[in-house]
Amino acid sequence: MKKIGIKWKAQDVAHQSGKIAVVTGSNTGIGFQVALILADKGAHVVLACRNLEKAEAAREKMLKSSPHAQIFVEELDLADLSNVEAFATRLKKSHQHVDILINNAGVMIPPQSTTKDGFELQIGTNHFGHFALTSHMMPLLSAAEKPRIVTLSSIAHWSGVIDLEDINGEKKKYNKWGMYSQSKLANLLFALELDRRLKAAGSHIESFGSHPGYSNTDLQRYSLAWRILNPLFGIQPIKGAAPTLYAATEPDAIAHRYWGPIGLLEARGWTGKAKITSRAADEEMARKLWEYSESLLGIHFQI
Repeated sequence: MKKIGIKWKAQDVAHQSGKIAVVTGSNTGIGFQVALILADKGAHVVLACRNLEKAEAAREKMLKSSPHAQIFVEELDLADLSNVEAFATRLKKSHQHVDILINNAGVMIPPQSTTKDGFELQIGTNHFGHFALTSHMMPLLSAAEKPRIVTLSSIAHWSGVIDLEDINGEKKKYNKWGMYSQSKLANLLFALELDRRLKAAGSHIESFGSHPGYSNTDLQRYSLAWRILNPLFGIQPIKGAAPTLYAATEPDAIAHRYWGPIGLLEARGWTGKAKITSRAADEEMARKLWEYSESLLGIHFQI
């Protein structure tokens, strides 16, 4: 059966006055567009970024587009768990609640490297960093009236395999694409498992996954081929941001837990109910990954 998308654009976001949004990796690409739209619609937006200079430049660019926006910059390095905790601690001191958390930041197929805590960079940043951040942010989210968490995955999750025996890819030849796909599958497993746990606990927090299709951003900067193909085939970041904004703001989004473009191969098209692969729907693996993440990071995720 042909998928039918929702003819909804990022600019259709309802007014967000009074809401506080935290967007990770918001100095460029999808995160930039998500933050800009939320700020333009009246939200108080925190740009949570590793590079403060780039974040400040992004903030200035946003303010030129939306002069009255409330946009603030905070340092967040998801590849450093102590930095993640410090970020959350500062936010708890300066904010009484957070309404929207967008787990957007990520790295894709970089040269083999590790986080400060010794994890392979992609799984360490994309999954472990956001797992820790979300855990630390739960008190602020719980204090909001209708809080939402959106964790970005990717169509790359279709080929992802979680290997809990070798999560850092150290026991075999390093496969940067395999490690990226694993991290994106982990993102979606986390988003869906978080939703189940929140429901089981009777929480009012909503958890979603989203993906931007094939968007023309600098996420693929480590691939020469993709840098060439992006302008030709990639959709504009504002279009790629639509599913995330839909999940973060639209009441009807609760009808599904994973949103993305649903055209050809989900690379482009209108926002719709994105495909959740059997691996992403594997509740047993999701539980194991959750418990593994808690154990490895020394975190007890309070819901």
